[in-house]
Amino acid sequence: MKKLLFVLLLAALQSAHAWDQTAPLDPARCQAHNPYGWAQTSKQVTAICRRAYFVAYDAAAKIPNYVTYTLTPPNALGCWPRTNAFVADASVPNGPRPDDYAGTGYDKGHAAPDGDLSWDQQVEYESFLMTNMYPQLGGLNRGIWKLLETSVRGWTVQQNQVYTIYVGAVYDTATDKKIGNGVVVPTGFYKIVINQATGAMAGWYFRHEGGQGNDLTRARAAVSAIENKAGVKFAYPANARELPIGQEWPVDFGALTNAKRQKCKSAD
Repeated sequence: MKKLLFVLLLAALQSAHAWDQTAPLDPARCQAHNPYGWAQTSKQVTAICRRAYFVAYDAAAKIPNYVTYTLTPPNALGCWPRTNAFVADASVPNGPRPDDYAGTGYDKGHAAPDGDLSWDQQVEYESFLMTNMYPQLGGLNRGIWKLLETSVRGWTVQQNQVYTIYVGAVYDTATDKKIGNGVVVPTGFYKIVINQATGAMAGWYFRHEGGQGNDLTRARAAVSAIENKAGVKFAYPANARELPIGQEWPVDFGALTNAKRQKCKSAD
């Protein structure tokens, strides 16, 4: 009887996370997420274009080589509740699955975060495709990495300007640890954030470790150094300029929370 109940519960949970996937868009449709041109990478990648983000997927590593997306002020205050609808990407043969992470001690860490993609139901679901995930230690994923994700939304809303974000990982498919059915565990992660209106940009690099505190200035890194580590060359606006360490855009987290609460309350 207990075994039957367990099977029924498991089926119910799987059903709760079931949703209809749509085929990826033509990569040309993702120009909005690559507004300055397409990146060049040393890895062999497959382009996957979704409505809200673009993935350069590394099939050999079963993780994104990098992800790009553009965030607008209205979309930074999305109101769709988090679903945790993790699912294998049906467009990728033999790709990563949620159960690759089971019992490994690693979170399924978003590249393009759910909080930035909660402005539409299908978009929110697509944030949980496993081709948008990295194995991340909880101390990083739920710590300073999350702080940077929230900061990006704060900058977008409080500057009332559009930002383009490049996010990716540093890894070696041949030598790095693997989990599940061959999912590579990166040794580091990065983000490069660009203000489209001013060309101001800043980069962050995080070692794959927990307990890195909450001082984002300590994780700042030169964009060129990030690109060298990752083996990726991104495109930037003609007026691009890197912000000095400590002169990043200001953010008021309380005001961000209140703005989201007010918008989503009026949307009920």
